[in-house]
Amino acid sequence: MPNAITSRRSFLKSLSAGCIGGSLLSAHCITQSPKLPNFIIIFCDDLGYGDVGCFGSKLHRTPNLDAMAKAGTKFTSFYVSSGVCSPSRSSLMTGCYSQRVDMNMNAEPVGKNKMRQVLFPVAKKGLNPNEITIAELLKPKGYATACIGKWHLGDQPEFLPTKQGFDLYYGIPYSNDMGSQQFNINPPLPLMLNEKVIEAPVDQNTITKRYTEKAIEFINKNKDNPFFLYLPHAMPHNPVHASKAFQGKSANNGYGDAVEEIDWSTGQILNTLKELGLDENTLVFFTSDNGASPSYGGNNLPLKGWKGSTLEGGMRVPCIMKWTGKIPQNRECNELTSTMDLLPTLCTLSGTTPPQDRIIDGKDIHSLIFGNPGARTPHQVFYYYQKDQLQALRSGPWKLHLPLENKYKAVHLLDTVPSELELYNLEEDIAESNNIAEQHPDVVEILLDIAERARRDLGDKDRPGEQVRHAGIVVSPKPIAMD
Repeated sequence: MPNAITSRRSFLKSLSAGCIGGSLLSAHCITQSPKLPNFIIIFCDDLGYGDVGCFGSKLHRTPNLDAMAKAGTKFTSFYVSSGVCSPSRSSLMTGCYSQRVDMNMNAEPVGKNKMRQVLFPVAKKGLNPNEITIAELLKPKGYATACIGKWHLGDQPEFLPTKQGFDLYYGIPYSNDMGSQQFNINPPLPLMLNEKVIEAPVDQNTITKRYTEKAIEFINKNKDNPFFLYLPHAMPHNPVHASKAFQGKSANNGYGDAVEEIDWSTGQILNTLKELGLDENTLVFFTSDNGASPSYGGNNLPLKGWKGSTLEGGMRVPCIMKWTGKIPQNRECNELTSTMDLLPTLCTLSGTTPPQDRIIDGKDIHSLIFGNPGARTPHQVFYYYQKDQLQALRSGPWKLHLPLENKYKAVHLLDTVPSELELYNLEEDIAESNNIAEQHPDVVEILLDIAERARRDLGDKDRPGEQVRHAGIVVSPKPIAMD
């Protein structure tokens, strides 16, 4: 494999030349189009599968998201690569399993060799600057790029969004529960503009509102140019917050207030696109970084499990896609798809190509997005990892939970990963309630063979993967502080 730094530089330079390689479909090589499409990814924090009206919520009023689903497509088998924040976000940005890019665990143990999954303030670790993000792939095509919201892929200067292809960064560098009021050793929770702290601690009651205003400002500023807006909300992660207009208004306490404000925010962005005449040239994604937590009012039904587990409720998330005039309206797609697929798909739609010098786990799903007749998932298998441990895998309708000698406990103990080998048909049993392993020994045998390939490639507990790239490491990290 070529040297990562050299190949990264030459690859990014070559992107500005237009369509590269033979992998792009000519029908979607948009370099011949007078205007490249815009892309918006709205990424919630801990929003559950059943927290949105169009996915079954009876508590939360989400008229804007429900209208978005009617005007677009719901993806009901849409996955993230991890049940927690940092690993999931690394996969969205790079199109890879978090194990592939070494972002599945923090670098520093807590207590007796217990490893955290997510990055904490002043962490040594971050997404390696040599990784190539969606933003870096789009910039050579002339895209303006902005990350507005929670980053959580490293808080050191080397790891910030401005070093990963984003022209603008406005947001918090890690989770909203990681300020000094929760952890005495941490700095106050900072709001950053590019690489500077502009407020600490940030007023979280207004954070969704301010993210929305900044996003609309970015859209207006770039209405005549192609743009990529990544909007990773801080909510409804605990502690939940909402502005005064939404406080105490939902039927589900503070959690519901936060969800309903996100719905309002999405409506504001969609209305802005329509007012500017951009809705027919903008693909909008709405999804979450992992399943909901049970402790604060979240809902993953009809799925089993919670944030942090490899049950469906931990890693299958709500997803809505809308592109006026391009995506079929009021449609549901149940094909297996993932946040990892966004990178190769946006490459196709923008007339570029994913990196060729490294493994990219995501697949181009534009045919599913556009509802092409006969389109099927390009994934033969999907892996469910927790930390460095392969705990389950899915192929077609079949999901196999592996026997775990030293299983990690889920973040929430109400649901833990099954300890015995279990097989489910998710098309018939979405709640993982009927173990049919004994009835299908042939399926179990095939999936166990596939699992061994994953262990060799991506690793497993106490077994390093053969095709894993290193994360970035700062030897002496420093706390973020205001000037």
